[in-house]
Order: sequence, then structure tokens, then C-alpha cells
Amino acid sequence: MKVLSVFGTRPEAIKMAPVVKALIMQPNIQSVVCVTGQHRTMLDQVLAFFDIVPDYDLAVMGTNQTLNELLAKIISKIDAVLAEVQPDYVLVHGDTTTAMAASVACFHKQIAIGHVEAGLRTYDLVRPWPEEFNRRIIDVAATKLFAPTQRSADNLRTERLGGEIIITGNTVIDALKQTVERIGSDPLLEENLNAKFAFLNPTKRVLLVTGHRRESFGDGMLGICRALLELSRRNDLEIVYPVHLNPNVQGPVRDLLSKNSNIHLIEPQEYLAFVYLMNKVDIILTDSGGVQEEAPSLGKPVLVMRNVTERPEAIAAGVVRTVGTDTTTIVNGVTRLLNDPEYYASFARAMNPYGDGYASQRIVASLMNNAFEPFVEHKSGITVI
Repeated sequence: MKVLSVFGTRPEAIKMAPVVKALIMQPNIQSVVCVTGQHRTMLDQVLAFFDIVPDYDLAVMGTNQTLNELLAKIISKIDAVLAEVQPDYVLVHGDTTTAMAASVACFHKQIAIGHVEAGLRTYDLVRPWPEEFNRRIIDVAATKLFAPTQRSADNLRTERLGGEIIITGNTVIDALKQTVERIGSDPLLEENLNAKFAFLNPTKRVLLVTGHRRESFGDGMLGICRALLELSRRNDLEIVYPVHLNPNVQGPVRDLLSKNSNIHLIEPQEYLAFVYLMNKVDIILTDSGGVQEEAPSLGKPVLVMRNVTERPEAIAAGVVRTVGTDTTTIVNGVTRLLNDPEYYASFARAMNPYGDGYASQRIVASLMNNAFEPFVEHKSGITVI
């Protein structure tokens, strides 16, 4: 069986790396990897960490290109790859323009599609934008729908789609588990990571921030920055913000926050360093889907800077809460976690409804039509680290 994995962004690479590794281990599968370069530097960091060398690199990224320009480039360039590789299956991940474009190209050529992380929904096409649209398009075309949770599988069943629905757990937990184990088993590596973040004051609590969603550009980013400015006035708190490379994020963040000594604006971190950082901080403020899934495994309270999320399982479990981009709501959410020990403890429970670290093996087993046990939250065990 020939399986082509297509991805282009840092989050996709993190979540697809365990799948690629699992595919390589199967003697009856020929694994081929194509990256689009939708993210460039951040993608390359993840590829290097997981020791993945792409067979094809479409290098589609351009300065300030529109989504339509990006979509057209990917579909056009991947056409030649599909013709050359002639895959039995193409695996795509999540909700990116790369994943949607690859799926459309495969659909036009009647190539079977496996959608890793299928079925997540907000049922609001502008939140997240354009991700909600992308994910739905992929699910319509997919042959195998690898749903991470029961809820995402239920969404797919309700929509009466044609693909086979398989509950696997989320591959991001596979990647996280492997990375935490790698840090813990290498004292020299841990020592180097400690030195990398030696600027953090051990007497203060730490708030980790990530923010990059398109729907937050403009007023949303300003609201986030004003909240961080207000929180930075606390004497017991430090803020660490790895700033996304997108100019729509860099501009307001650098303009408003760069002169504040209590706020550390750092470059986007390699995956290993970011996992280490997540494990060291006290609270995480994010609009990232992946971080919403990873942080509960580490026992870190997560406040999501979005009004709705397609990942409601952790909210239902009481370890994640949405705060949007309103300055006051963000400040109040962080302040309560800092000031109320009982409230903090109710969030800071190491558990995860998204996976158990074996999603990749289930995906490969499904492709090979081998028997396996689907992921079940209450049965498989939600504490993974």
C-alpha cells in the first residue's frame, strides 16, 4: 500500500509526525511525505525534531498572499505529485488550507482520502475562520474519517457523510507523550532547556500566551495586548509570549508590549522547547487548537481566547474555559486563577479527554484493515502523562 501524507503547517507537522513514524514501521506500507511549506521556518523546526525528510516540498509560501492565492498554488502544485506517486491513500490533517486543497485535488482524481482529526465542529463558518469551512469540506470528501473523540464521531454521524468513521484519539497526545518522555530521559537535554529559559523568575508565577487566529486580527489582537498590559502590572506574575511570525500578530504585539519588562516576547519556539515551557508555567492563555488538547495532559489551566471552540471536551471536563478577546474578560479569567487557589486546583488536573498516546497505531491499523480497539475516553484512560 502506498500512503502519501500531506501537510504544511507547524501544528499539522506535530500531529502527523507520529503517524508518519508509524507508517514507516510497517513493511507492507510505502510511506511518502509531501509538505507544502504553508508555514516555512516553523514547519522546518518540527520536521527536524521528528527527523522527517519530505519526499516533496511544494514551497508555496509567499509574502502577504491571499487565501485564494495559497489555495490555487497548492492545488496546482500537488497535482503533479499525485500523478507521480499514484497513492492508494492520501492522509491530511485537521483544518488548514493545505489539508483542504489536497483533499479537493484528491477528490478530483478519485483518490481515497484519510482525514486525521475529523469531525470537530463549531457550526459557525466564521469561527474559526477559515478553518471551520476547511474541515467540513475535507470530511465531505474523505473515505476514512479518523475522529479523535466520541463527540467528533457523533458530529460526523449526524451529518450522514459517506466515509467510514473510526475513533482513534488525537495524534497530538502521541507526539506530546513521546516528547515529554524524551525530555525526562535525557538529563543533559533538560539542563539545556533550563538554561534556555533561565530568564524566568522562580519566585513569580508564569503566564504563557500564544495567539495567531485570523479572526482575532485587528481589534481582537488589540484586546489581547491590552489585557496582557494590565496583567503585567502584577508583581507576582511574569508573561511569556512566543510571538507568531504573521505580521498581523507581530505588529500590534511588538508595538504595545515590547517595552514592558514583565512581558517576555520571544521567538516562536521549537516543539521540544515549547512542550518544556508548557510544563513549567502556571497558566496558559491561547487561541491554539493544539494547545487546548495538550495542556490538560500536563495539568495546566487553559483559557481560550476564542468565543467558541470546536474542542468542547476539555471544557466539559472543567479544565479549559473560553474568554474570547475582550480585555476585561481575559483579565478577570487570569486574575481568578491567580487569586483563588481552590478554583485553580479545579482546573489543574492532569487528565485528557482527547487521547491516550496510541492514535497513530489505530490509524495505521485501520488503513491496513487490521483489528484494533477504538479509543474510548472512560476506558482507555484519560491521564496520559
